[in-house]
Amino acid sequence: MIYWQIFLAFFIPGIVGYGGGPATIPLIEYEVVHRYGWMTIEEFGEVLALGNALPGPIATKMAGYIAFEEAGILGAIIALFATIAPSLILMVILLSVLMKFKDSPKVKLLSSIVRPTIAVLLGVMTLRFVETSYFDNGWMQTGFLLVISYFLLEKKKVHPAFVILGGLIYGAVVLR
Repeated sequence: MIYWQIFLAFFIPGIVGYGGGPATIPLIEYEVVHRYGWMTIEEFGEVLALGNALPGPIATKMAGYIAFEEAGILGAIIALFATIAPSLILMVILLSVLMKFKDSPKVKLLSSIVRPTIAVLLGVMTLRFVETSYFDNGWMQTGFLLVISYFLLEKKKVHPAFVILGGLIYGAVVLR
């Protein structure tokens, strides 16, 4: 029963909380403090402060922590899923609508505008990562990672997830 309560406590704020994480905080507080009584208002305030101090989406951090305290790892997993489920469901619905009308001239125009924009944003992000790597690790490490990544992705056709994992392992072992 606790897992169902955890799911509802974080799914409902995600459905009705328009505006993202900060807009759902009062809704999560109602569920966690008033409806289920898992913590006091003071404890919720401390969790909120902790969530604000860490990087990333506030709602998912709070959901994971609160549910872990109540029901362990499985509870945290359920709460994290419940937090992202509303967005996931809407994305599936919107993508199915988009696929239904993919031959529409308006949808084609929208796609022709969005694709280059996303490419530019990803390119800028990549340049920032390269710049940060250059200043933090030097040109030899940055160049090595760029060349190896390019070779693995383009020449050997290794899945990007494995290249990222390899980069993380390299960074943990070599660049500590």
